Amino acid sequence: MHSPNRLYRSRPGRLAACAAALLLAAACSTGDGEDTPGTSTDRAGTVRPPKADTVFDYQLGGPYPPDDAVQALSRDRSAEPAKGLYNVCYVNAFQTQPGDAIAWWKKTHPDLLLKNDDGSLVVDEDWAEPLLDISTAGKREKLMDIVGPWIDGCAKAGYDAVEPDNLDSYERSDDLLTTEHAAAFAQLLAERAHRKGLAIAQKNTTDLLPDRGRIGFDFAVVEECAAYKECGDFADAYDDKVFAVEYTRKDYRTACNTYGSRLSITLRDRDVTPEGTKGYVFAQC
Repeated sequence: MHSPNRLYRSRPGRLAACAAALLLAAACSTGDGEDTPGTSTDRAGTVRPPKADTVFDYQLGGPYPPDDAVQALSRDRSAEPAKGLYNVCYVNAFQTQPGDAIAWWKKTHPDLLLKNDDGSLVVDEDWAEPLLDISTAGKREKLMDIVGPWIDGCAKAGYDAVEPDNLDSYERSDDLLTTEHAAAFAQLLAERAHRKGLAIAQKNTTDLLPDRGRIGFDFAVVEECAAYKECGDFADAYDDKVFAVEYTRKDYRTACNTYGSRLSITLRDRDVTPEGTKGYVFAQC
């Protein structure tokens, strides 16, 4: 198990875009619209997980033309998928975005923000993101009225899969949330994704690997599995259908040397900046 708070998670480069998307949540709640022509996933219900050892790019900091070798990528739900590739749609499903998005949640859904006994918000201090309250079935259902349409939007845009982030938010919840709460909400997310023909990824946390079948996860997107010595756990659990992202060359080399023949391993800069931006790093083995 990794430490309670991973120091780095690849979201800072896309916070402003997602905050704006949250403020337009009503507009994004598209429901059962028509699907985009040309999508490679059968929206009638056939879910297609990615193949093992597929060259992958992590484009959460902003979309850009992928390298010719890239076969799959992940982008924020506010971005368009890349034509001809396997596209994973990023959704921050267990925490809010910082900035104006927090004001939106406070104004429209204050009951769905996790609070301490004194009424203060429980916040992921690394990213200034208040946690969503998934502690009861009723609140999970209300959250699905918000997050569910985001998933629908991923399907409508033509994505093949969805990546709900912060599955491990219970680790930052001051013991107010549990793995059982996370698994219960993740199961609702998986059911919604599958109804829309989307595969769904487990994002980090080995704690929930034993529950992956019950939840309905199809593959994994894992950050720093070499750093936390988790690559083998995810590889075995998902038959190598794992997109592993490392943020240091040392960990990237370790992952490539150990699991390069089995897994899709990507090196990115910590801010997952677009190509052409200062600090941009991309490599794949």
